[in-house]
Amino acid sequence: MSNKILVATEKPFAKKAVEDIKNICKNANYEFILLEKYEDQNKLVKAVENVDALIVRSDKVTREVIENSNNLKVVVRAGAGYDNLDCEAAKEKGVVCMNTPGQNSNAVAELAFGMMVFMARGQFNGKPGTELKGKKLGIHAYGNVGMNVARIAKGFGMDVAAFDPFVDNEKMIADGVSPVDSVEKLYNTCDYISLHLPSIPETQKFVNDKLFSIMKPGVTIINTARKEVVCEDSLIKIFSEREDLKYASDIAPVKKDEMMEKFGNRVYFTPKKMGAQTLEANINAGVASINQIINYFEKGDTTYQVNK
Repeated sequence: MSNKILVATEKPFAKKAVEDIKNICKNANYEFILLEKYEDQNKLVKAVENVDALIVRSDKVTREVIENSNNLKVVVRAGAGYDNLDCEAAKEKGVVCMNTPGQNSNAVAELAFGMMVFMARGQFNGKPGTELKGKKLGIHAYGNVGMNVARIAKGFGMDVAAFDPFVDNEKMIADGVSPVDSVEKLYNTCDYISLHLPSIPETQKFVNDKLFSIMKPGVTIINTARKEVVCEDSLIKIFSEREDLKYASDIAPVKKDEMMEKFGNRVYFTPKKMGAQTLEANINAGVASINQIINYFEKGDTTYQVNK
């Protein structure tokens, strides 16, 4: 009996991505099942009952979803972040959880620069702004997205620094990036700070009073990571004290309305998370997801497992 692959996306993949996944399943003699635009979480709970693999985007793969599955062996989150997966529940049931790192990276990096230009030019309000050339950019976390941000920054003529204790300095130097030995130095010396931290217990509210208080004048923070990594109360406090700061994010904070009312065009939030919302990233992540599932079933490949 062929493996059953469920693609469950409340926010659908691009049509071409779905077609590619379907064709790859067909060629591998796997059964393809599609659940799109569902509004009730119970539909996902029911749909996983007898499938062998699951592909999702931002969909919540909760303990209930995991426990209601009879045959589920692998879940792939089409994207880098995987905080929407209950990895512990999956591990308890022997279900492998994977992500698709790198597939959305260029899309997120390009958005970060779109937001930098947007904020540097006063949200295109017709008044004089500033340029990115010659400014110092600090990249907080030098993973796949951070590396793409650095690459693009070079084209803008920016001076690039990065902090990431898990990445060798030699790698950054080879990319033309100056590694800094402390996160405090990054926030104390850069004109723009681009956040690329994952949302894990150790990083939640990591960007707080301690870092905000040492920022140089005129800093713009760009957050295309997760809202949880920034302490909103600290952000509101420092913005109330200093009128020279700007903040743009493609993840609307909980206190979005308060921030917009108090700080006007010094803050900007996209209507919904936009980082991976390009046709190319959508297709890349979808195709990577099904290929990883096939490699897992056919070869036992767990390269991208996140719940080991």
